Amino acid sequence: MATISANLQAVRTRIDCAALACGRAPETISLLAVSKAQPAACVLEAVTAGQTTFGENYVQEGVEKINAIGRTDLEWHFIGPLQSNKTRAVAEAFSWVHTIDRLKIAERLSQQRPEQLPPLQICLQINVSGEDSKSGIHSAETTKLARDVVKLPRLRLRGLMAIPAASDDPTQQRSAFRTLHQLFEQLRTDGFDLDTLSMGMSNDIEAAIAEGATLLRVGTAIFGERKLKS
Repeated sequence: MATISANLQAVRTRIDCAALACGRAPETISLLAVSKAQPAACVLEAVTAGQTTFGENYVQEGVEKINAIGRTDLEWHFIGPLQSNKTRAVAEAFSWVHTIDRLKIAERLSQQRPEQLPPLQICLQINVSGEDSKSGIHSAETTKLARDVVKLPRLRLRGLMAIPAASDDPTQQRSAFRTLHQLFEQLRTDGFDLDTLSMGMSNDIEAAIAEGATLLRVGTAIFGERKLKS
């Protein structure tokens, strides 16, 4: 079985090759290791291999893992659905939240972010595929939510995030990512200071990079199948 270190190297090689193939600099693309349902020991193995940013989908599991590992040099991103009664734990433990699709959640995070911590870095989640089962706002709602979020203290709006409908077709993959990138560029044209496109996972790294991803959320290709119960 391949080790986490070898898997990380393979993913980084994929990123480098995909970036160079479309004329991008590999260093402009960040890798977020999605460690949901993985034990702390696997996270530490990835840390030993040079990975310092990790993504968690479940609040309780994520907070427990962060506390158990106890490393202040690691950066933790919350990338799962967030309910109102869980915002305080996220505001206190994480550096980023990728899944803002309601002003109420952003307001609670702003109110609950401790003063001694840097502002919480925020991405708005966009439902680019129009799936009823997916979280995220529709493209037409993005500008209003962005305007409201940038007014909140203790938060910094960094960009957009999406989880498109699963597809093995590179053309379909790229179409969904292109939609998000176009919306991102429109917001930038409108004056929003954005720098992050959180899109692309294990099966569509190349398509995401070709369409401008700056942050890839990769779990299975690094850690293998989940080891803990969700």
